[in-house]
Amino acid sequence: MTEDFFAGAAQVLAADGGSTMFLGDDLIPYLVLAVGGALLVGNLAAMVRPRRDGGGGEPVRAPARRAVPLALVGLVAAIWALATLLAG
Repeated sequence: MTEDFFAGAAQVLAADGGSTMFLGDDLIPYLVLAVGGALLVGNLAAMVRPRRDGGGGEPVRAPARRAVPLALVGLVAAIWALATLLAG
């Protein structure tokens, strides 16, 4: 069964001719969109819902001096990637 899978995969790759890249020419904007979105959502989530200490004590808030600038960097990266993808 695995021989059939590899033979089929080899046929698909040979038919492609190796001329196209994974996700086409838009690979970098997709990656920037993913990283920027994760940076934005992760930092906002850390500020909105703080984690609890291991002993069940008071919630530990993310430092806003670090989380807000990182969220803004993620927002700028995501907007840039969306604009790049929509433009072309």
